[in-house]
Amino acid sequence: MKLESYLDYDSAVAQALDTGLPVVALESTIIFHGMPYPKNMECHERCEKNVREAGAVPATIGIKGGRIKIGLTLSEIDEMRTSSHVIKVSRRDFAQVVAAGLDGATTVAATMMAAEMAHIPVFATGGIGGVHRGAETSFDISADLQQLAQSNVCVVCAGAKSILDIGLTLEYLETMGVPVLGYMTDAFPAFYTPDSGFKVDYAMDTPEAVALMMRTKWDLGISGGLLVGCPIEPTFAMDPHVIDKAIEDALLEAREKGIRGKQTTPFLLGRVVETTGGASLEANMNLVWNNCKKAAAIACAYARI
Repeated sequence: MKLESYLDYDSAVAQALDTGLPVVALESTIIFHGMPYPKNMECHERCEKNVREAGAVPATIGIKGGRIKIGLTLSEIDEMRTSSHVIKVSRRDFAQVVAAGLDGATTVAATMMAAEMAHIPVFATGGIGGVHRGAETSFDISADLQQLAQSNVCVVCAGAKSILDIGLTLEYLETMGVPVLGYMTDAFPAFYTPDSGFKVDYAMDTPEAVALMMRTKWDLGISGGLLVGCPIEPTFAMDPHVIDKAIEDALLEAREKGIRGKQTTPFLLGRVVETTGGASLEANMNLVWNNCKKAAAIACAYARI
């Protein structure tokens, strides 16, 4: 059976891909597992709006009834949100959710996989997963990192989530040969704050510069993705001391409760939202919206070359 037989395309996305128009992939885990209702829907609708206003076509990716949806519609999202259990799908879960005809929300890793299947070279998200703090004993490393080394997709994000060990995450990406770029910055962002204290490999001043590196990398036969870090806008950035304290408290509680694996990130982010009185959620939404605009600009530049 051919790969295309597993994919369903939204009509606008299909038309854009057929005619060479720029498309930006979006993940669905943010909707179903990353944010509470109705903030999740507000975030999703603004993400798609920002992509369109920047000149590209949004393609929110998910799995519905075992079908890989390249462009979930609002009605499909409402059906999944209200009527069924939606599985958080990473690389290891992908084939089973499709084979069993289930509903799934794609993580960064799974969205990269689906975007590559659909020949969408640019993907916007909030922050990538990475090496968790304490991974030297827990071995808790996100599948996002290996997938970045395998999928020919440019991932635009606000860096790695602050709950992670960012230094080890960058070391892992270096080992896997993934270029880490900064969009108009030489500092690698830390999700809620614009500077993690670590540098990117290359600072890029324009979307055209990113697009040219994408094209050159893949033309040379160097497989795998690129990671573009876009710092959160200063207006929405959080105080590093406040967010670090909230994360430390959440990590301690997670350890005490024995929370591990794919439940770790939602738990930690949820606790941080509670501790900060919702401020971290507002920051999260704004950084995602900013990433969508930047990803659309890169997608447009890539389509031109």
